[in-house]
Amino acid sequence: MENYNTDLIAFISKRSGVNEDEINYNSLIEDDLGVSGDDAEELIIEFSKHFKVNIDKFKFNKYFDPEPSAFDFLNQNNRKKDPLTVEHLAKGIARGKLDDDIIKG
Repeated sequence: MENYNTDLIAFISKRSGVNEDEINYNSLIEDDLGVSGDDAEELIIEFSKHFKVNIDKFKFNKYFDPEPSAFDFLNQNNRKKDPLTVEHLAKGIARGKLDDDIIKG
């Protein structure tokens, strides 16, 4: 995984706006780096293209909150999402796919 470290961190920094020095393998894509909703979907799609990672079985709504809406105040059950870290993305690069098996494995 370390072979991808520099390119992956630079990729995430460019798309999240977070300084490379503040990103590490334990960084949570949504909670630490602030990437959510449509931005998260775009990041994962671009990640897939850039690193040639198959995301056909990746479940966005399992790892990211949807775009906020005017009615969010009505639904305050705060859905628990699974964590997605930079390390998970690195594992996806190494295996050529990103799905639950890679993330949980």
